[in-house]
Formats: sequence, C-alpha cells, structure tokens
Amino acid sequence: MRFLSVVLFVFFSFTAHSNTLLVVGDSLSAGYQMPAEQSWPILLAPILEQHGHTMTVVNASISGDTTGNGLARLPKLLQQHNPDYVIIELGANDGLRGFAPSTIRNNLSQMITQIHATGAKALLMQIHVPPNYGKRYSEVFSSIYPQLSEQYNAPLLPFFLEEIILKQEWIMEDGLHPKPDAQPWIARFVAKKITPYL
Repeated sequence: MRFLSVVLFVFFSFTAHSNTLLVVGDSLSAGYQMPAEQSWPILLAPILEQHGHTMTVVNASISGDTTGNGLARLPKLLQQHNPDYVIIELGANDGLRGFAPSTIRNNLSQMITQIHATGAKALLMQIHVPPNYGKRYSEVFSSIYPQLSEQYNAPLLPFFLEEIILKQEWIMEDGLHPKPDAQPWIARFVAKKITPYL
C-alpha cells in the first residue's frame, strides 16, 4: 500500500508538472529594458497556478524579432522544450518595418503549422500597428490574425498593448513598450485570456 501511494504521488506530481507553455515573441514579451524575471511571461506561471493550471512557462522572446526570426528559431525551440502550448506574439516589428502582409501571413502560417504538427496548441496574439502607417496597410495587417485563427483553429488572443497604451504611467517614453509596473497586469490579462484553452 505504501509503495502504491508513492507510485501515485510520483505519477500525479509528474502529471501536474508536465505542461509547458512556450512564449515566442518580441520586445513586448522579452522584458524590454528590464530584468528578464520582471517580464510578464515569467510572472505568468504563479497566476495560472491560482487558476488551477500548473504550467512551466518558457519565455523564448527576443527584442527586435520579426515573424521571420520566430519562424527560423521555432523548430529548435519545439524540439528543445516540447511544449504543450505556444503563444505567438510576433508581427509588430514586421509592421513597423513595412513588411508585405503576405510575408507576415506566410511566416505565421508556417509557425502555426509546425506547432500543430508536434501536437501542441498554438495561441495567436492579435497585433496592430500604429495608425500613422496608413489605414489600408493597418487594416490589411490587422486582418491577418483573425484570418489565420479561423483557418487553423488557433485561438486568437487580444493585443494586451491596446489595454495599457493610454496609461502613461505604464508606457515607456518611446510610447511603445510597457514598463515593469505594467508586467503584472499583462500577466493577469494573458492568464485570463488563455485559461479557457488550457
């Protein structure tokens, strides 16, 4: 009986800790100009725990990354971490550089396909570019995400930056990046949005 108890304890302990969430993003997720441990992905695990989801969160975000960079890095990340879920938070740098929407769509499409091929679930975060890039480009860019979400049955997460961009005390002087003070709120926001899909 004691042996059975130990076996069950080990089994349920392993089961409780077996889920891995990989975040593949840019500076909005990498913790731009702050210690990495202050970034919202690192703060996400204890919040998910409160929602009943024991999760190992791996933040593979790199400042400046485009969808092309993410696509190039993804195979190694999938092999290394074998995640159950992958949040894709990419596209902002593509948009700021005026990359062709077709290129952005193709890169994200390949990323989702590769993630699903491993049996993991892709969670795609909506990204928007500033309106000064022109109405037509902004609309075409923004439409990429819901189209891919529907095509690949990948849950579409709302863009957290939209919720905090008007809070001056939470945004850096560049007007684009959240400050450390905003990271706990972002973590709670993302946790709430992804919980239904875990």
